[in-house]
Amino acid sequence: MQKINLDAIFNVSLKDKRLKLLVAMGGCIIMTLIFVLMFGFEIKLNERSQKKVGYFNIGKIEEPGWSNEHYKGLKAACDEFGLELLTRNDVIENSGQCPLVIEELEDEDAGIIFMMSYNYPLEAKNLILEKKNIEFVANSSELSARNMTGAFARMYQGRYLAGALAGMRTKTNVIGYVAAMMNTEVCRGINAFTLGVQRTNSNAKVMVAWTGSWRNDEIETEKTLNLIKKANADVITYHLDFYKAVADTCEETGTDFIAYNLKLEGYSEHYLTSVICNWDIFYKDILKMYLKKELNTVKNYWTGIKEGTVTLSRYSDSVTQKQKSRIEFLKQEIINSKKVFAGPIYDTQNNLRCAAGETVNEHVLLEKIDWFVKGVEFLE
Repeated sequence: MQKINLDAIFNVSLKDKRLKLLVAMGGCIIMTLIFVLMFGFEIKLNERSQKKVGYFNIGKIEEPGWSNEHYKGLKAACDEFGLELLTRNDVIENSGQCPLVIEELEDEDAGIIFMMSYNYPLEAKNLILEKKNIEFVANSSELSARNMTGAFARMYQGRYLAGALAGMRTKTNVIGYVAAMMNTEVCRGINAFTLGVQRTNSNAKVMVAWTGSWRNDEIETEKTLNLIKKANADVITYHLDFYKAVADTCEETGTDFIAYNLKLEGYSEHYLTSVICNWDIFYKDILKMYLKKELNTVKNYWTGIKEGTVTLSRYSDSVTQKQKSRIEFLKQEIINSKKVFAGPIYDTQNNLRCAAGETVNEHVLLEKIDWFVKGVEFLE
């Protein structure tokens, strides 16, 4: 029998194993290079796009008001995180501009786009759903998507406090409310304001005058005058993009008024206070979530008085200490988790909307309010 050379076989086996090992290692290196080239480039793109933030609104960011306050808050937050802010002005709702602006901001490599007027999401719904590489934020919950988050301050909490102040200030028991149009945001604010009025004055009513648009100085002046002269309102507030028409009309007629979203300057003691938001805090929190890739894990992001986002501005000298103390008490209730929309609540048709011991469902409150609480009336 021929003797088998075990050493030779063993040596061949070792060489074969070494060869296979080298081939395997080479394959791993090649796959790693392919991965880096394919996915590493994508990661760099994502990192670069995270450095650019898109923003557009309905008004002018150079002019004091809704758009300017949002811009200042977002700009401060972007500066803190070293992000570049890309802005667009005067993007009119339902004009066809909204989708075009989104395309422009995408071309400029915005990784997140803030659409801060109520009707934008529905106008650009199909485009938003298509642009899965961009995260969208809007102050509306009318549209839900994996890359879309509803985000807004709980301004209705400030409205509630403002209503409580108006209820204590009125002598005619008629409080005027100049409002742009009927949508969930506006309805929610009117209802919260009215509940605040009723908290301090069960005899007062809130008279709403619709303007039909976010900004029309002539109509706003006319509606304000009608509330004062025809409806006998002696305290006025509003939900509009710009303050001046209402504020100036109240000032000229010697009527108390409560502003919205802006601290006003140069007015008399008839300017009682403003419902305001610290938008820098608001946007800082959202961008922090975005940079950690946690933003679109929530459907709605809402923050308010408890978080220090929503508050009332400095009071007029005409507001008494007793009135201030009452408002502070109501504010502390909210901080301690008391709900503004707590039953019993009836609507204007006397339907029970929220029973005693219950509160309005959070999703209903944020996404679908199309009714008004008892005590709201409308100027013909």
